Amino acid sequence: MIIASWQAVLTFALVVFLLLPLGRLSVGYRLATLLALLLIALIPLSTGLTLAGLLRGLTDDLALTSLVWMTSAAIVKLGYMPPLSVAQKWPLWLCFGVLGLVLYPAALGIGMIDTYRWGYNPRYLIIFIGLLTLLLVWLRSSLGLAMFLLATIGFLLGLKVSDNYWDYLLDPFIVLYSLAAIIMAMASAASRKLRSSKA
Repeated sequence: MIIASWQAVLTFALVVFLLLPLGRLSVGYRLATLLALLLIALIPLSTGLTLAGLLRGLTDDLALTSLVWMTSAAIVKLGYMPPLSVAQKWPLWLCFGVLGLVLYPAALGIGMIDTYRWGYNPRYLIIFIGLLTLLLVWLRSSLGLAMFLLATIGFLLGLKVSDNYWDYLLDPFIVLYSLAAIIMAMASAASRKLRSSKA
């Protein structure tokens, strides 16, 4: 049996937990469900892969920022923390949307600058992320602080296989989620404005 990485196990458990409709269950049962999913992630398939390993084969390891964001969402679902308001989510959506637009088009060969290379010797990138984190602190985004701080600490400790700082900060899923959330929020605001103008 091939044991998946701790990131893959945590990713599997969090993704399934966040997708399950558990609203009618008590906090204790919801917590038990999350713990059970961590064990289910280690169930081997006939191929020798675990369920978490299969998911990792499809998605690769997610960025630490994604894991922190999903962990935060799981804590909210467990009832230990109030959900973030849309106003609190906007700075995070913008951060990851803009960072994704800086990284991924260049990584796909669009443009003359290879921004992915910045992550291999990331002194200036770490300084930039530090300034961005200070901005999030000023905006009172404790989740943003946790996401970037833990991603940077994880990079310094080498918690992922990759030695590129970008891989700790971003993955396609957090970028696509952020961009989709921005578009949906703007469409919703435009729809409300249109309805109010007709009233």
